[in-house]
Amino acid sequence: MSIINTIFAGVPGAVTDTVNIMSETAAVPTEAAETARMSVWELCLKGGFIMIPLAILLVISIYIFIERYIAIRRADREDATFMKRIKDYIHEGEIDSAKLLCKKNGTPYARLILKGISRIGRPMNDVLVAIENTGNLEIANLGKGLTWLATTAAGAPMLGFLGTVIGMVEAFFSLANAGSSANISVLAGGIYEALVTTVAGLAVGIVALFAYNALVARINGVMKLLEGKTMEFMDLLNEPAE
Repeated sequence: MSIINTIFAGVPGAVTDTVNIMSETAAVPTEAAETARMSVWELCLKGGFIMIPLAILLVISIYIFIERYIAIRRADREDATFMKRIKDYIHEGEIDSAKLLCKKNGTPYARLILKGISRIGRPMNDVLVAIENTGNLEIANLGKGLTWLATTAAGAPMLGFLGTVIGMVEAFFSLANAGSSANISVLAGGIYEALVTTVAGLAVGIVALFAYNALVARINGVMKLLEGKTMEFMDLLNEPAE
């Protein structure tokens, strides 16, 4: 009985020692993880020279998005009384006043109406063709820079992947040259530095893609506005004067 009592008496102490050892062991990775933290800027610097073109693409994409967004927003501005005033001027025969109003308005649909007014007296089909051609030019002007965004959305991830491949080659080259002193830390360090460019490329590509789709949606809205104003103007020309 004394032996059994001795064994049971030692169990709590053994359990306590085991728990303490496990706690100390678990604390080591936590402390290591806390000391191994790295800022975003330091992480970007690890990406190498590929990060430079990616940064340039990001800055240009942001600039194009802001500049085009402002231009499209101005083009989407609508004057509720514009067509009514144009109708009154045309029915009263004040063509010059109607043209002046279009020039003062300065929106794409005003330039469409101005082109249509300048063709009054010709066959209706000629008037419509002239307006549609002007509309195509206006949409093309609004879409300037969208090609760059589309190219960035597709090309930035590829650049990032290229940087990762180059980084992987360098990592394995360093591992091979390390010889007998090679260890997993040499390879792991090179791999995580190489993967930075993939993350950066995907981030730039996603930003460019969202910017492109947002601008395309706004341009589609302007197209609908132009189509509506064109049909309204053509109906106006077919109305009898009151």
